Amino acid sequence: MAVDIESLLDFEDLSGTFTATDIFVGLVLGFILLSAIGWLYKRTHKGTSYTQSYVHTLIMMGLVVDIIMLIVGSNIARAFSLVGALSIIRFRNAVKEIRDIGFIFFAMAIGMATGTKFYMLAIIATGVIGALIFIMFEFDWFARPAMSQILKIQLDKDVDFEELFDRTFVKYTQSAELIGIDSVRSGTVTELVYSIILKKNANKHEFIQSIKSQNGNQKVFLITGYNTTDL
Repeated sequence: MAVDIESLLDFEDLSGTFTATDIFVGLVLGFILLSAIGWLYKRTHKGTSYTQSYVHTLIMMGLVVDIIMLIVGSNIARAFSLVGALSIIRFRNAVKEIRDIGFIFFAMAIGMATGTKFYMLAIIATGVIGALIFIMFEFDWFARPAMSQILKIQLDKDVDFEELFDRTFVKYTQSAELIGIDSVRSGTVTELVYSIILKKNANKHEFIQSIKSQNGNQKVFLITGYNTTDL
């Protein structure tokens, strides 16, 4: 029985639903816009967890979404098939900062726009949203006027600390509140934890040196900006 070679090689190429120009323009424009988003993220990042790989992932994800939108097109069945296939992916790395989620959706939206050939929408949205994010960063919108900091002071267990640092706190801080006392080094050292707000022009180095002169030159920890980072 003869095998019909032509029938075996017969297949339907669906690439005709979009042109090579659509692919090229979508990917190139998407890369440019997503790179601008990556630069904006780097420029406005305040935390300690900045990683180059996250920015690369933003760009890669946006471009992949671009391709997915080209594949899906207006075919609902194809869209549901892709949702089912992508649902098996599990992400184990926790997002350390809430604003990172916003940039993820930002990149996805631009990828969707370029993938569905809404090029003008993608360009304008990137410019307007990016400008608003930059303005909020530059003018420090919604920031609290005074940020509390954590101060940890170690001293010998027999030292009376009730009023020991009062004069230093009055000189360098707007407020200082004892929020914790711990025993460390097998009970030989007492560790005090304060929540403080430094005065606007206070010299942090002088402040720490003043504390050390009163706690027997034991360790002093000042955690600056702990409530604006991911420490």
